Amino acid sequence: MALLITDKCINCDMCEPECPNGAIYFGPEIYEIDPALCTECVGHYDKPTCISVCPIDCIISHPEHQESEAQLWEKFVLLHHQP
Repeated sequence: MALLITDKCINCDMCEPECPNGAIYFGPEIYEIDPALCTECVGHYDKPTCISVCPIDCIISHPEHQESEAQLWEKFVLLHHQP
């Protein structure tokens, strides 16, 4: 599943540079995560780095983008291993 930054975000800029997929960007009001690019760090780390560095715990599983670990691995391969 992809992750979601809630409206509790304080725009501290801790998460964006940690994302290995470039999925986090500054939206109209707060940081946002592109579900098409988010692999929850599968293929890079044991757990999502954005969650690890967030000082206020405002990053949750995205309720509209539920994916299995196998699907996250497929997405990782497509994003990082294209010929």
